[in-house]
Amino acid sequence: MAGVVVRDLDGLAEWTAASALYRSVFGYTAPEWGLSPRLLAALGENSGTVIGAFGQDSELIGFCYGFCAVEGGEIYHYSQAAVVAPGAQGGGVGRLLKRAQAEAARRTGAGTMRWTFDPYAIRNAHFNFAVLGAVGIRFLPDFYGVAGTDRVLVSWDLNSASFSRTSEVGRVTTPAGEWIAAPGPADRARLRQQLMDHFLAGGRLTAVTKVGSQAVYVFGDPR
Repeated sequence: MAGVVVRDLDGLAEWTAASALYRSVFGYTAPEWGLSPRLLAALGENSGTVIGAFGQDSELIGFCYGFCAVEGGEIYHYSQAAVVAPGAQGGGVGRLLKRAQAEAARRTGAGTMRWTFDPYAIRNAHFNFAVLGAVGIRFLPDFYGVAGTDRVLVSWDLNSASFSRTSEVGRVTTPAGEWIAAPGPADRARLRQQLMDHFLAGGRLTAVTKVGSQAVYVFGDPR
């Protein structure tokens, strides 16, 4: 990642560029899916994170944002989204953004960071668990209010230099495509129910790997 600069975004031009990158990467075209530059300004001023990654010629190639949150008295940072331009994906930009966001979150007093991800997207799951060391703590069916938006909520310990895995208490195996688990409707429904059952039983998702034509989901105990 030589030459990549990661820093807080500042000013209308950079907030607007981040909003445009967000829409472009996710393919959002409807106005209700936009991201307001004014919201980014407010987050940056009020203990949120608004961080960009700049490549050659100072071009914005990645962006993430989040905000402080609390549950049961625990202060944590919620990372709402992280995007990387297609030409820069797979090169470590996402990792740089996440670590910069973690450092900013620690300065606000947060001990953990949370975010959600599509549990059927194997590549993203691998990054969350194997690279960062996050743990899946909750299954959120149809999180965004429409079918097909299942998410898993993960928690990432910001105060540990390394991560350890708990004892395995179960695993789920399902057919998988190149990067998508259970692409067929019957397999998807079966996987969805199995994941919900494991979370309801108190398991914590600690790994998702692809082995041949199978995706394997590994659960640990809740310690």
